[in-house]
Amino acid sequence: MKMLRLRKKQHLVFLLCVWCLVVDLSKAETEESEGGPMEKTEQAALYSTIQGFVGESWNGSYLYPDPCGWTPIQGVTCDMYDDLWYVTALSFGTMKDNSLACSDIPVIRPQLFELKHLKSLSLFSCFTSPYRYLASISDEKWLDLSKSLERLEIRSNPGLIGELPSVITNLTNLQSLVVLENQLTGPLPENLAKLTRLRRLVLSGNRFTGRIPEVYGLTGLLILDLSRNFLSGSLPLSIGGLESLLKLDLSNNYLEGKLPRELESLKNLTLLDLRNNRLSGGLTKDIQEMSSLVELVLSNNHLAGDLTGIEWRNLKNLVVLDLSNTGLKGEIPGSVLELKKLRFLGLSNNNLGGKLIPQMETEMPSLSALYVNGNNISGELEFSRKFYEKMGRRLGVWGNPNLCYNGKEIKNLSDHVPFGVNQCKRIKADKY
Repeated sequence: MKMLRLRKKQHLVFLLCVWCLVVDLSKAETEESEGGPMEKTEQAALYSTIQGFVGESWNGSYLYPDPCGWTPIQGVTCDMYDDLWYVTALSFGTMKDNSLACSDIPVIRPQLFELKHLKSLSLFSCFTSPYRYLASISDEKWLDLSKSLERLEIRSNPGLIGELPSVITNLTNLQSLVVLENQLTGPLPENLAKLTRLRRLVLSGNRFTGRIPEVYGLTGLLILDLSRNFLSGSLPLSIGGLESLLKLDLSNNYLEGKLPRELESLKNLTLLDLRNNRLSGGLTKDIQEMSSLVELVLSNNHLAGDLTGIEWRNLKNLVVLDLSNTGLKGEIPGSVLELKKLRFLGLSNNNLGGKLIPQMETEMPSLSALYVNGNNISGELEFSRKFYEKMGRRLGVWGNPNLCYNGKEIKNLSDHVPFGVNQCKRIKADKY
């Protein structure tokens, strides 16, 4: 009798366990069928935003009933806030494999600005035609993202024209602002310095005009790239206050004036690229205080002056030094031999004279490209056959009328004869 009661109890326990399992499975199926725990207004705003970029035929509720859970959407990143899913990143275009491709005529819908936790927005090659204006979006809409947006990237959109909306400077949580290779015009917003949390500011490859605004306050900035625009005027002195800066690229503009002494404050800078501008006034001696420089590119400016006033040994981390077509005079100083890490030395199309230092071969072991063409260097090249083999066509010495090479060193090595240089003529002594 006791055994029978025990079996009945075990049977009841078993039935209870099965019932609990069925209930849990049923609940899970119901939750999955109803979608993840995403706020309904957030989900509707997401679907509408995507339709604007991708096209009306895109059916979010059918294709992705659970956009942040079991059926995530390409280019969409979510995170939990108060046990609900919210969109934190959107990426449209073909920049990444998981991004959503844009339609021929994408539209920025107002629902985009209803995504209250959006931290990152990336638009890559979406707006090709017809022409669109970022400024057509009301300031109020942009301000709706001011508390959340940390990263804004608008890249390779030739259909985007007009000015960069000044209201963007009110997105004070931005850490990265990249507006690259569009067709935006007009001056840069004057209040860029309000974006005090910026770590990266890239506005290159557009058609911006006017002066570079003051950048006081951007003390945490690591990358500043305003290259390939139509910017003019002198470099703002406030650049010297960007003490955390690692890369400064202002190349391919119409900048004028002298290199400011304030550059010496950039103790962490590894790249200084000011090529293809209209800078003048010679090489400031303060450059030698930038001991962290790895690349110094000042080519195609009107600098003039000479190389002797710089303590090159202070720039021992240089890998690239390009001072081509800058109006330099005088001779190449022996102190450049202190640049032990230098791989590329560009001094072409200047007014340099004297001899080419033969110790470059032994004292600069990393040197693999040397261009001194288009100068007034004279005398005999005294490099070894091994050096000519190593350099090959990366040795540019043509355009120096009074320069010649020693044929004995490179006999039977016609492929490595210095291009554009004649063999030295030997005068035989008369025998009596």
